[in-house]
Order: sequence, then C-alpha cells, then structure tokens
Amino acid sequence: MNYWPLIGVAAVVIGFVLRLNPALVVVAAGFITGLAAQLSPLDILEVLGKAFTEKRFLLLFLLTLPVIGLLERHGLKEHAQNWVARLRGATMARLLIAYLLMRQLSSALGLTSLGGHPQTVRPLLAPMAEGAAQTRHGELDDDERQRIRALAAGTDNVGMFFGEDIFIAFGAVLLIQSFFAEHGFKLDPLQIALWGIPTAICAFLIHAVRIVRFERRLARRGTAAAATEPPSP
Repeated sequence: MNYWPLIGVAAVVIGFVLRLNPALVVVAAGFITGLAAQLSPLDILEVLGKAFTEKRFLLLFLLTLPVIGLLERHGLKEHAQNWVARLRGATMARLLIAYLLMRQLSSALGLTSLGGHPQTVRPLLAPMAEGAAQTRHGELDDDERQRIRALAAGTDNVGMFFGEDIFIAFGAVLLIQSFFAEHGFKLDPLQIALWGIPTAICAFLIHAVRIVRFERRLARRGTAAAATEPPSP
C-alpha cells in the first residue's frame, strides 16, 4: 500500500496551524495528495472539477456564512437583544423552551436545516436569551453569559438530535433498522420512528426543566444582589 498520499493530511494540518487561507490549503493539499498518488496535474484538476460539480449544493451553505457575518457586523445581535427586551412577559426560559419545541417538531418533519448553531443560535437565539435574562434579572456577569450561550447551543442540539430520530427517512433510523436486520430482527422504519416519540418527549421535558432551573438560579442571584445592595441616599 502506498502511504505517500497521506502527506496531504499533514499539509492540511500545517496550513491550518499557520492560519493560511483554508481554501488554498485544501486545494494545495489536494494537489500534494494527487502528485503523491502519481496523478498528472490534469487528472487532479479533473477530480477537483468533478467533486465541485457533484457537491455544488454545498455552496448554498457556504454562502450563508458570509451573509450572517455581515449581519452580525451591522448589529444583528444587538438588535435581537433590544427586540426581545421590549417584549412583555418574555423570559429566557420561555424563549428557549419555545425554540426547543419548534426545533423538535421541524426536525421530526425532516426540516433539520431550519435551525443550527451558525445560522440561528449564535446570531439570534443566544443574544435574545441574554437580552431576556438581563431584562428580567439585571446585569449578567461573564460566567452567566457564557452559560446562557451554552444552554442555547444545547437546546438546539437536544431539539435536533431527538427530533430527527422520528423522521423515518433519517439516516439514524435506517442505521438502526440495518443493525437489527443483521441480528435477525426485521423492523419497519415507521416502527423505529414511532418508538422515538417517547424518547423525544422525555428529552423535551428534561431539558425544559434544566432551563427553568437555570432561570430560577438567576432569579435567586438577582434577589440576593438586590438585598445586599446599600440603599441610595
């Protein structure tokens, strides 16, 4: 076996460590791997072109990242915080639980791309949760802000992970079916998806309790801080 083509992996690692342009690093690593595999430059270009045309749907995802970055630079997070702060009755717990429900239901229908960390959690959900918590419980310290952001990211993970297992065409459902088939158990994908519903409900309730408990902890901290604050003259 020829192990020389693996030198392309080292090229990727070195390029990322040196913080070079990722696109140039990947293309250069592809050429290094191709040359190590004794391919001609034209053959390498043919492989790259074929991969580009077959995977061009990924460009839709890549184009969203610069758009989100541009919106953040022009105050998307600040506007989201200010908007949710003006809503009466909006709390961090209600916001995250509503998003959790929406994420689970949409994932159960196969619409897993409606949410996500780069396009929803970081620019919208986390700032809105921070704004709601700050309006309700006062100024937040850095540790509390980081915990709210982590909780928002975890909400997206729980909603998608346990919601998509209900969608019968999802890869995990088919993987479970093939696993049981190899061991002599023939199951229909619909059966597997239906049995994923109780798990999704339990996950929703458990994570909702975690969100409520965290907000109550913020409320107790705010009450204690208000009690220890000296009276104004």
